[in-house]
Amino acid sequence: MPYFSEADARSIIRETYGQVQSDGAAVAEALYAPEELARLPRGAVELALGVAHPVRHAGLKPGQVVLDLGCGGGIDTLLAAMAVGPQGKAIGLDMTPKMLERAQKHTALMGLTNVELREGMMEEIPLSDASVDVIISNGVLNLSTRKSRALAEMIRVLRPGGRVSISDLVLTETLPEPVLKSPAALAG
Repeated sequence: MPYFSEADARSIIRETYGQVQSDGAAVAEALYAPEELARLPRGAVELALGVAHPVRHAGLKPGQVVLDLGCGGGIDTLLAAMAVGPQGKAIGLDMTPKMLERAQKHTALMGLTNVELREGMMEEIPLSDASVDVIISNGVLNLSTRKSRALAEMIRVLRPGGRVSISDLVLTETLPEPVLKSPAALAG
């Protein structure tokens, strides 16, 4: 039984992630190679909030279109943009306007012209059918209140033969009720 309505859950998540400052450098340093981090703006590194490195496992190739669900400050979007090169495109999707502003700043600092940032929900991806080659997501799917819908949307926007590289949290047992009722736990 959900303890939060879908609207309340989205509001809590949007507010929580909109207030994140910069405490993710240790996360980034644990997940990404030093040479990758050296190519990124410090702000993107400090906003790393993921749980793994989906770009490393995505098998990106030059010229591909990649969608980063829940792009946050842009660390994986930027790495994907570099991997697909100027003939490809990296699309970052996030529900949090403040995170998108930060990702835009980081994109501009790098001078990347193959990055597109969009505000939206993973359950309602604002892209055409069969429009992306690869989807990456890093610690975000667990935040969805409608995971089946989010997965259906991923399938819808993937081109035939497309791939998905998801890094996320997985539970092996039910959480205690106080945790389930906690807005802080809901937002990660």
